[in-house]
Amino acid sequence: MKRKYIGLAISLLAGFVMTATVSFAEENNKDKELLSFKPSNLQWEKTKADFIAPSVSTCAGCHPRQYEEWRGSMHFQAFQDPIYLGELMLAVKAVGKEVTKQCEGCHTAAAVVMGETEDLDFEKLSPLAKAGVSCDVCHSIKRYTHWETPSHEPENGSYVLSPGRNEDKDPKGFVRTKYGPFPNYEGCGGGFHECIESPKHLTAELCAGCHHVYHYDKHFPYEFTYGEWKKSLYALNGIQCQDCHMVDFKTFLRSADHFIKPKRNEYHHYFNGANFLMYKLRGIQAEREGDQKLVENLKKKYEMAVGRLQAAAEIEIDPMYNKKGDLYKIRIRVHNRRAGHSLPTSLTAVRQMWLEVLITDKSTGKELLKSGYVKEGGALEGNTIMFDTKGTDEHEIFQIDPWKVVSNAESGLIPPKGYRDIVFTVLYPPGPGHELDVHAKLRFRQASQAVAEKLLSELPKGVSLKKWYGLDKVPPVPIVDMTETNVTVKSTGEPSDEPTVMKKLKTSWSHVDSLKEKKKKQ
Repeated sequence: MKRKYIGLAISLLAGFVMTATVSFAEENNKDKELLSFKPSNLQWEKTKADFIAPSVSTCAGCHPRQYEEWRGSMHFQAFQDPIYLGELMLAVKAVGKEVTKQCEGCHTAAAVVMGETEDLDFEKLSPLAKAGVSCDVCHSIKRYTHWETPSHEPENGSYVLSPGRNEDKDPKGFVRTKYGPFPNYEGCGGGFHECIESPKHLTAELCAGCHHVYHYDKHFPYEFTYGEWKKSLYALNGIQCQDCHMVDFKTFLRSADHFIKPKRNEYHHYFNGANFLMYKLRGIQAEREGDQKLVENLKKKYEMAVGRLQAAAEIEIDPMYNKKGDLYKIRIRVHNRRAGHSLPTSLTAVRQMWLEVLITDKSTGKELLKSGYVKEGGALEGNTIMFDTKGTDEHEIFQIDPWKVVSNAESGLIPPKGYRDIVFTVLYPPGPGHELDVHAKLRFRQASQAVAEKLLSELPKGVSLKKWYGLDKVPPVPIVDMTETNVTVKSTGEPSDEPTVMKKLKTSWSHVDSLKEKKKKQ
């Protein structure tokens, strides 16, 4: 009998706890709707609080430094990039407007949830839509839903946005809430919003939902930047996306070279990466608009972007001699020194990083090998060594459009702190005593000339190359020379002793140490 009473008490208690939990959940979610925007994984916790566009009278009033750092950044330009907009309009034609919510859900999330992108006419878009990844987007991320996606990984905007909560006691009927990485303090928000500490804002997971782009239906990873980082030494040593992309150039070098996390006062809202082209274009637009302050801002961001590209990689050139001591191969090793993800990353079927190589007989000047040069019209030579991915559709046909690519047939990307070897066979043995000049240069551009011309011919209403940039036609796509090396090698030398796998294991062989030793000898 005693046991029955105990069981009854536990049952009643369990029922009470369950009832209490449900009641609390209902009260907590009172007057809230959780809206979805498939195929984007973005969700909006809708209340009476709306999103606001950054301006001098809003965010900049209390955060002028952060506002100026964000202004001109790639987050600022996320929905103004003409290359992206051309791709977006192609997608609208190919798969329909509903599917392109996947793209817009990251490039202008607040406008998507507010229904502002249904008509892509830039003359009609509000400042909120044009602000792209604005302050109110990142600082309204209440939680992420990375494990709730179809792939059970971060993908396509897997966030819940909550810009505020309903509050009957407030005259507005709501209180704005902003999530940030640091503890709340008295007076935080200046009466405009309340502050909520969010440790997730210090981690790469905050970035993951929009830097993991998957096919809208097959969920194949088209952009895998977060995944590349997660399997790297950077992640292992606690270096997050913010530690390289939200700091100045000097601090970036320290983070990448020594895995030292920045101090709080070293973080900035730069969001700086490889997209140097957009800083250049937006600078031209700002000049035409008479906004000199923005022109100077963009010039600095352009220099940071080019600096990051030129610091990212390193080239080694080594002659390889056979057992007779004759030169028979030349190995060019390209290192990814400072990118915390693959090199290149993001749109790796569209972006172009390639090797320019020239090998000549030093005494005669005769060209023995030439590869990777840009032809008239902007195309690359057919034998060019590319560092990219080659995507295919379901029929194994090569594609580059994100809505078509569901698999990769080949990947030539360089992993973080890794390298890729390119070996050239010397077909013209010059004989003993001769020397060869070997030139190798790593080059980068946002897209091929043909792709750029195609995308820039598909711009939405209200976007004009002539009006924005003063361009009558698409100019040659700018190229950044990331790094280059020139060496002279002899046609005869000591037989090359390439270590076997077992030798590497037994001797704790390291490609990093070998490079250091080589530099000491030089």
